[in-house]
Amino acid sequence: MPQTNDPFLEIRPYRDDEVPGAIERLVNDEEFISAILKYRFPKLSGVVGWLVKPLLKHYLRSKWNKVKTVRDVQMNVASYMQSMVKNTSEGFTISGLEKLDPKQSYLFVSNHRDIAMDPAMVNWCLHVNGFDTLRIAIGDNLLKKPCATELMKLNKSFIVKRSAKGPREMMKALGQLSAYIKHSIDENQSVWIAQKEGRAKDGNDKTDPAILKMFHVEGRRQKIAFADYIASLRIVPITISYENDPCDAAKANELYRKQEDGGYEKGEFEDIESIVQGIVGQKRRIHVAFGDVIGNDFETPDALAAEIDRQIYQNYHLFPSNYIAAGKDHSSITDSDRQLFDSKISALPDGVAKIVRSMYAMPTDKKAGI
Repeated sequence: MPQTNDPFLEIRPYRDDEVPGAIERLVNDEEFISAILKYRFPKLSGVVGWLVKPLLKHYLRSKWNKVKTVRDVQMNVASYMQSMVKNTSEGFTISGLEKLDPKQSYLFVSNHRDIAMDPAMVNWCLHVNGFDTLRIAIGDNLLKKPCATELMKLNKSFIVKRSAKGPREMMKALGQLSAYIKHSIDENQSVWIAQKEGRAKDGNDKTDPAILKMFHVEGRRQKIAFADYIASLRIVPITISYENDPCDAAKANELYRKQEDGGYEKGEFEDIESIVQGIVGQKRRIHVAFGDVIGNDFETPDALAAEIDRQIYQNYHLFPSNYIAAGKDHSSITDSDRQLFDSKISALPDGVAKIVRSMYAMPTDKKAGI
């Protein structure tokens, strides 16, 4: 049972003894069952949905009957990741992981392009190279449905309370989050967190110093200087590069509508649709680059943010789509690459197409500017 004196109960992932109960709640969640029918069996989700639902629940119960621990959940996710990488990419490469110690925990600060795939890709890299999987920071804006909370907390995700209101509530949430990240590192559990709140929809991966200030809230409580506390977290910048972003047009459309209309109202299921599209959409080649562990050389959040940005920009893996978008010639570009990119751009309205082109060009410009 959950400990009543657990200071992280509201935000932490599930423990082994909480897994069976969470799975049972998922199987009995009508919205979850309806979502599976809609995305996996769309032809059956309409008129005969009421007939299929009990069969689906029975199937899920038998399928998940042996899932008793967090590791069991992770092994199920790993088998899905293997097929997803095979079916939605044309190659997956890793660099820099050889510099890290599988017995050590790290705080991975990553660029952020895809809601679910970014931490999943990093986790996959760690898993196939003999490292333990990590705990994933996820905003509570993605957990509006109970089934989403169950799924994320089963998969080692912890909650960032982005919806906290008022100075007192916000400081309490920041303190709890900061302490939990340090607690995880001290428990030898690595952590993934994005370099800023939300995805870089314009392709501009830039670290928000406010995230780094949050890391130090627990350090301030312990009266440890910023540089020394940051060194204790063993921060490693990560750069995730996708040759093709399945959500590129949707991101660009949102940015274009903000430009034209002065605002953009997300649909109720837009984040879920982005997650699904990011998972099932074609990514072509993917590269995950692990940077260098950051020591105690940086005395302010701004200086630390600049170093994380430098490593992220330096470790971009540039694909033909990046060079083509930036108008640069490169030996890696084939006629097929040009045709693919041109067909993508020509299928979009002019304003949206301009943003998509800029999105793919941005890493090339950032890397050149180091």
